[in-house]
Amino acid sequence: MYIVCVAPWMSMKSYMCTILPVMGSFFLLMIVLYSVFNPQQAAFKAVIIQDHQLLGRPLYKLDPNWPRNPELFSGAVFGVAVNTYAGVVYVAQRGDSVPKVLVFTTEGDFLMSWNTTTLEMPHGIFLADAMSNPTVWITDVGNGPNGHCIKQYSPSGNLLQVLGTPGEAGSGLNPLQFDQPAEIVVHDSGEMYIVDGDGGMNNRLIKLSKEQEVIWVHGEKGHGLAQFDIPHSVTIDSAQRVWVADRGNKRIQVFNSLTGDWLGSWGSCFTEDAPYSVRLTPDNKYFVVVHLNTNQISLLNAPLVGLIGQCKVVSVIQLPDEVKPHLVDLDLKSGALYVAEIGAQQAQKFTPFGLVDGFV
Repeated sequence: MYIVCVAPWMSMKSYMCTILPVMGSFFLLMIVLYSVFNPQQAAFKAVIIQDHQLLGRPLYKLDPNWPRNPELFSGAVFGVAVNTYAGVVYVAQRGDSVPKVLVFTTEGDFLMSWNTTTLEMPHGIFLADAMSNPTVWITDVGNGPNGHCIKQYSPSGNLLQVLGTPGEAGSGLNPLQFDQPAEIVVHDSGEMYIVDGDGGMNNRLIKLSKEQEVIWVHGEKGHGLAQFDIPHSVTIDSAQRVWVADRGNKRIQVFNSLTGDWLGSWGSCFTEDAPYSVRLTPDNKYFVVVHLNTNQISLLNAPLVGLIGQCKVVSVIQLPDEVKPHLVDLDLKSGALYVAEIGAQQAQKFTPFGLVDGFV
């Protein structure tokens, strides 16, 4: 049996799901859709396809009411970060004369924007130390005097510190230099994991200590083990494993977070399109992976501790053409999924469909 949930992507007024049996080796999906469209925008829809025999229910559904004022998006949206404890979502966007960061509540209310001049072209955005001392880290891939570095901001947008040499692309480790750094993840310990190489000279995965000293690095361009071709996204799981979306090689590589040792690779799930973003759901059961060119978001089974094995897709969110999903983040309390969409120039929220084990 299969479940298909269909929802308009922007101005949805209704959301309907249909459950239909398999008829031999063929099945017919009947979709009923009613919606009212904004004449200022094209009509898009999101389709969530879930194999009912695997999990029994779709994992996510679109929240059409988030945010409440989508017209506030005025640039190309590249990244999104969630502060679970404060109930706040940070959206990074690019464009001339547009605020680089928009701040919303998880319920969709607009809070503020950052009109900072210190940020040129945001790429990845990450919320660190959310419970006690939250700060926002943003990778800047700009080519101007403030680009090629990683910046730490207060929740209200005040610049606190800069990693790298602003305005100077490089490969140095002492002092630290970057060339179009793609994403940073800050662990609860304060240790940092950085993928440096959104098309620049570098193709590196770097681990820094809390004191920002280099602990280990993989920095070779290539197709072999522990080599990269545009490492684009990084995350770390509870089993001390680092997962890297190796975009140009159409694979995810896995490393031991303590030693930097290579542990394995996933590639069979990415024959059609590369992984652009990788995040783990709060229950540690699934990886959320974004495919920009095919406009898809896949959920993959997360392996057990001690295993890497082969990747297995269990659910797909199919977005319309030209939406171009880029990077994602999840609310660690509710399990809600937030997607930054370059082509659509907005962020979208998807919520867990029904009861999903591990989501509260």
